[in-house]
Amino acid sequence: MKLAYFMDIPLEEVNIEGAKNVKIRWLISKKDNAPHFAMRMFEVEPDGFTPYHTHEWEHEVFVLQGTGSLVSKDGEKEFKQWDVMFVPPNETHQFRNTGNDLLRFLCIIPHPEQIKKPEKRKNPLQGKTVSTC
Repeated sequence: MKLAYFMDIPLEEVNIEGAKNVKIRWLISKKDNAPHFAMRMFEVEPDGFTPYHTHEWEHEVFVLQGTGSLVSKDGEKEFKQWDVMFVPPNETHQFRNTGNDLLRFLCIIPHPEQIKKPEKRKNPLQGKTVSTC
């Protein structure tokens, strides 16, 4: 088990191209022997943002403090404290701080080995390889 005060967990710079004024705390991770998911806390300064990116895993987000916008191919959606967001796998996205105060949010993701790839099998009706999804 783990019990910790979040401020005792190191706050690290997010040094990824396309990110500005973003920091992260790995609240729960593989280092804690969490077998399936990681819980991260992001802190984004005013006018800061995460990179506009995509990946194979989902994001489950809970906003603790501040205001911002979730940017996607469909435009921007404003969010505020206590809002929740779900970003599906393979959807390009970005989190932006649109307020004058710190934006702080939790983001839960699966560990890479937990991401299930579609299983391929032969379709007897078409004679082609298809996804089982």
